Amino acid sequence: MREAVGILEVYGLVCAFLAADAGCKAANVRLENFDKNKPANADSLPIPLLVTIKFRGGVADVEMAMAAAEEVAARVSGIVQQHIIPNPTADTEKMLHLSAFDKS
Repeated sequence: MREAVGILEVYGLVCAFLAADAGCKAANVRLENFDKNKPANADSLPIPLLVTIKFRGGVADVEMAMAAAEEVAARVSGIVQQHIIPNPTADTEKMLHLSAFDKS
């Protein structure tokens, strides 16, 4: 069985670091690489960079990590999207390792 993944998209890198830290302290999870996106409407957003945090672990741990991370993110700059995938497919697993931070 594959590990669950919690995906949390937030406004800004600082918010992502704070939320990821809270999630990792709240539960037995590990992080996949962050990802970033600067959408076409970036100028209208509170912070023009969206960052995606990916927590990995058992379903209960991912749920606890996500709850802690969401609480922090909501206070700092806000949440764009959040979702938990209990048992990602092999194709989804491949996509989880992609990151725009790896590109120049």
